[in-house]
Amino acid sequence: MNSLLVKTIDKVFPPKIVYAHCDIPCGIYDPHAAQVAAHTVIRMSTLIAENNGDAPAISRLTAVKETHAEIVKHEITVLWADYFKPEHLKETPNLHELVFNTLKLASKAKQNVDEAVANELLESVQKIAAIFWMTKGMKTQKVPAPYPTGKDIVIPKPK
Repeated sequence: MNSLLVKTIDKVFPPKIVYAHCDIPCGIYDPHAAQVAAHTVIRMSTLIAENNGDAPAISRLTAVKETHAEIVKHEITVLWADYFKPEHLKETPNLHELVFNTLKLASKAKQNVDEAVANELLESVQKIAAIFWMTKGMKTQKVPAPYPTGKDIVIPKPK
């Protein structure tokens, strides 16, 4: 569109300033992606540990593990920076420490192949998921995840 047309439209229909309290419309924040990524870190760590020296496979598995640990960090950071508010910290005083420790665990999962760390990462992400749903007034339940980790996933209970 040319600038003269834009200026004319702006004169006829002056633009209004709008404000938002978050980056995206409310209702689409969800800890599910972080949980799926944490399950992937577990699965890749298991497959790496079971590998019999196939270097190309180990390289690919490691890259996927590290990518998904980074996804955990991204998803948790988005919840921390964009969703959680001061009132959530009042309701859950350990939330800041939990988020901080979860991000550190994700970094540790990227740096090493340690199934114990991967499992600890999932547990930490699940605690954040439970807090997230609590802030929405929902109780949670753990159900078997449909992934080959043998672990659970935290979801809101149906009302």
